Amino acid sequence: MEISARNAIKTTVKKVVTGSVNTEVTLELAPGVELVSIITKSSADRLGLAEGKQAYAVIKASDVIVAID
Repeated sequence: MEISARNAIKTTVKKVVTGSVNTEVTLELAPGVELVSIITKSSADRLGLAEGKQAYAVIKASDVIVAID
């Protein structure tokens, strides 16, 4: 796999919740560290996402906002 995004993190699929149009995918980056993504149902089906499967979280953003209290 080669992509232009610089942030590709290998994860494990923790949970997949399929809706009629979209699918919510919870990825575990490390124990207790999770990332949730909403993707189309057809993409989730095409990728064969299932609990325990390895997947990459690919993060590409042109802006990152940093805030403090």
